[in-house]
Amino acid sequence: MSSKPSLRRLIDLPGVADLELKALMKRDFAEPEARTAHPEIDACSTALFGLTADEAEAVPRPPGWDDVDTRPLGAQVFAFEDAGWDVTDDKRRPLRVLGHFHQQLWLAVRGVAGKLPFQAESTEPEAWVSKLAAEASRFRKR
Repeated sequence: MSSKPSLRRLIDLPGVADLELKALMKRDFAEPEARTAHPEIDACSTALFGLTADEAEAVPRPPGWDDVDTRPLGAQVFAFEDAGWDVTDDKRRPLRVLGHFHQQLWLAVRGVAGKLPFQAESTEPEAWVSKLAAEASRFRKR
């Protein structure tokens, strides 16, 4: 039985949770125009993906691109999950700042432009390893 790998969470990337909190406190922060007044949004995007939202918008899409990045953000949630990313908050709602990052993430996930943030190898043992260790411990106690 193969286990599905855990999804990477956008909110866990450096700086995203802070921006999400700002968007929660001030609704206008989630609007595209906020990038002009709040340079920390573009700074975070560049640090994470190597692109700002404006740069990502200008990237020509390759032939056969399905325009997933133009769908409503709520509709992109499941597509992101299929691509290995959780772009929701703890209540499973799309992040308020998703609009600032969705294009860059799609371009990076699909290898068109930008980069994906580094992710260290998991130090968590596979489930079968933990089960085997528990069985060995029980065997030694007999």
